Amino acid sequence: MMSESSCLCEQIAGPGAELHPKCFGHVWLFEGAPPEAWDTISADLARKKCAAEDVIFSQGEPAESMYLIKMGSVKIWKVDEEGRELTLDIRKAGDLLGESVLIEESDYPVYASALTPTLICGVDRSTFEKLVEAHPQVGLAVIRNLSKRIDYLTGKLGALSEPSIEERLYKVLVNVAEQVGTPESGGWSIAFPLTHEEIGFLVGAHRVSITRALKKLKDLGKVKSQGKYIFVARAAA
Repeated sequence: MMSESSCLCEQIAGPGAELHPKCFGHVWLFEGAPPEAWDTISADLARKKCAAEDVIFSQGEPAESMYLIKMGSVKIWKVDEEGRELTLDIRKAGDLLGESVLIEESDYPVYASALTPTLICGVDRSTFEKLVEAHPQVGLAVIRNLSKRIDYLTGKLGALSEPSIEERLYKVLVNVAEQVGTPESGGWSIAFPLTHEEIGFLVGAHRVSITRALKKLKDLGKVKSQGKYIFVARAAA
C-alpha cells in the first residue's frame, strides 16, 4: 500500500511545502471505502500547481474532473445573468472541487479559482468509473456520504435565515475562518482574501451594509483588525 507521505504531490509541491495529509481515499466523500483502492489509480491522477488567481475550471465548461485541494485555498464563484460575479464559497486544503462529476455528465455550474498558491490533485470521470468497477465499495460510499453532505449543507443555510445583517455576517466570517483561518486563543486569525463586495454576496447584502455591519461587529468585540489579518472571536458558549 502506498503511504500518504510518498504521494507524488510532495515532489510537485517542492521542498518545504505544507501539504494537507489526506489523499482521495481519506476524504469525507469516500469514508467507509478501503483507502488502498486508490493506490491502483495513483499514477492516473493529475497533479497541478496553480498561482493565485489562476482559474481551475470555468462556469459552462464540460465537467470532466474532480479535484482535491492539497495546498492553498480556492474561491468558488459564478457570473449571473447580469454579468455580476457572485462569490459562493471558499474551499481550503483537504476540500474537494467538482464533486458533481461523479454523479452526472454536465458542465461546471461555477468557476473555481485559486486565492493563494495552490496544489490540486485531479481524477477524471473515466478513471473514477474504472475504480468503482474494480472496487464497488467506493461507489456505495459516495452515495451514502453525499446524502450526509446534503444534510450538512441544509444546516449551513441557517446563517442566511438570521434577521440581522450583523449576525449573518458573523456566521459567514466564522465559517470562512474555520476553513482558511489559523486557530488562536478565543478565535481565528485570517488573512482575509475577500473584498466587502464579495462578502456581501455570501451574506446576501450590499457592500455598504457589509461595511457598516463589520464596524458593529468590531464594536462588539466579535471581530478585530490586526494589520493584514482579521481576528474572528468564537461565539460565547
